[in-house]
Amino acid sequence: MGALSRVLRSVGGEEALTGLERLSGSDLTTLLLALVRRRSAGLSGADVLRQYRSDRFVAPSSVPFEVLRAAEDRLLAALPETFSVLGLAPVAPLGTCSAVAEMDQNNVLSTVRGTEVAADPTNALALEAAVRRQTGADDVRLAAVQRVVRAQRFSGAGRFAHFTLFAAVSAGRDRGSLAFERQHFAEHVEFLRAACGDVEFRVTVLDPRFEVVRGDLPADPSRHTGYYKGLCFKVFRDGVEIGDGGFTDWTQRLMGNRKERLLISGVGVDRLATL
Repeated sequence: MGALSRVLRSVGGEEALTGLERLSGSDLTTLLLALVRRRSAGLSGADVLRQYRSDRFVAPSSVPFEVLRAAEDRLLAALPETFSVLGLAPVAPLGTCSAVAEMDQNNVLSTVRGTEVAADPTNALALEAAVRRQTGADDVRLAAVQRVVRAQRFSGAGRFAHFTLFAAVSAGRDRGSLAFERQHFAEHVEFLRAACGDVEFRVTVLDPRFEVVRGDLPADPSRHTGYYKGLCFKVFRDGVEIGDGGFTDWTQRLMGNRKERLLISGVGVDRLATL
């Protein structure tokens, strides 16, 4: 018996889940807030301290703050002046990862107020880029540094339940002959080289037309694709993967316009800081 089946049996079966699903967003929030309030009212200070000691989501970073800050400053200092740096909210609309980036909702921390804890700043930057594009802005370049949380379990060095990501996105309209793609891919590669030092790029071309965008960068034999379209890449330093990026269709789907283009890139600040 799976965990969900066991829980449903204890509260009346599948009908209980169906009934909750039928509630409006505001009614579900009201119910969940009441439930959380009751549960928290029964907690003592000792209970909170016990969770703090054992919960992987709430422990401080194992990377010293000054080391992290130095890596953040290095990334931001190398960012071209054409990028606007945003201070993103710590939460995003519910579905930002699953609906925009097609990530499993179980991999993010959903809240009882119809939002989710930030799991990837590129998703939020894509939302803001879409808003700005809809107001008539030409090419939009945005960046952010954000502490994020991932709910899936990681193992191995440099993998954490919460960590800092640097992200940059470039959004605009198709100009034909892959002109947008060539320009902005070159900008991201140049910036990442300046920010991260002696790094290696490995590129996966998902559409043969993008060979001209790739240029002389080496191919990635692993063919990491994920949610990328056309071309994507990984960034390595000293043999350790510290970042990735590529073209996505997020703004196309957000705006309902197949002419929209979006390039994203991200760097794991914790990994970069410890190399």
